[in-house]
Amino acid sequence: MSRQNAPNPAMDVLLQTLDLERLEGRLFRGRSPQVGWQRVFGGQVIGQALVAATRTITQEQRYVHSLHAYFVRPGDPSVPILYEVEIIRDGGSFATRRVVAIQHDKPIFFMTASIQDDEDGFEHQVAMPDVPQPEDLPGEAELKARFMQEAPPPIRAYWERPRPIELRPVALAHYLSNDKLEPRQNIWVRTTGPVPAERRLQAAVLAYLSDMTLLDTSLFAHGTSVLDRSLQVASLDHAMWFHRPPVLDDWLLYSQDSPSAFGGRGMTRGAIFTRSGTLIASVAQEGLIRKKATD
Repeated sequence: MSRQNAPNPAMDVLLQTLDLERLEGRLFRGRSPQVGWQRVFGGQVIGQALVAATRTITQEQRYVHSLHAYFVRPGDPSVPILYEVEIIRDGGSFATRRVVAIQHDKPIFFMTASIQDDEDGFEHQVAMPDVPQPEDLPGEAELKARFMQEAPPPIRAYWERPRPIELRPVALAHYLSNDKLEPRQNIWVRTTGPVPAERRLQAAVLAYLSDMTLLDTSLFAHGTSVLDRSLQVASLDHAMWFHRPPVLDDWLLYSQDSPSAFGGRGMTRGAIFTRSGTLIASVAQEGLIRKKATD
């Protein structure tokens, strides 16, 4: 049995987290896993909001092609999140939904999603970067054995926590030094357990993992990382375009670069490819990256 076909508790928790409770027609309730985080992971809110939006779509062959979201308050993992879906439009080929996530009677996040019927058309894509295959890179067990004993506590805690998504960076310099590096990275990613063959659910899982590592790339040029406790780091907005149906049964290459940081914000772009080189999604995110105020 391959690793992705074997049950995995962390992956099971993610699938349960994305399976929202429907309170009434366009109102849903989501919960957060209790894993010790002080705030809700942004990818979780994106994935849950996308599930809420697509559950109001009645056409079976209509799938998300883009989403645009803003994080306005940190999420509290100790209480449920309410997702209210507004039906903006149901057209002949496209539908538009707006989702607001609410906690403590205040919006913490809002997202607009566009959903389209499958149809034929022009096709082209950029080439995938030429990088080593994931099997040629150290796995998480090897990374822990080789590097984590000497890593700072925040980095060690991050890598040792069970996760539904496995990361295999092509380069490790950023994790092991304070050198200022080019603001770009390539990371192989895959789910640690099977995902049901439901296209809308697979899109939500892809949206979940799309929020991983992006802000870190914007800090490469400054010799630091999101694990630096002197920094205030948070996602501000997130956009994603689904070019082709998600494929989650093998490794995906998440290729990222950060074209700019200014004004306490870092911008990162990402492209997600299948192992065979098919571009399935593009991502853009701007995040808060600034030094914490000192007394």
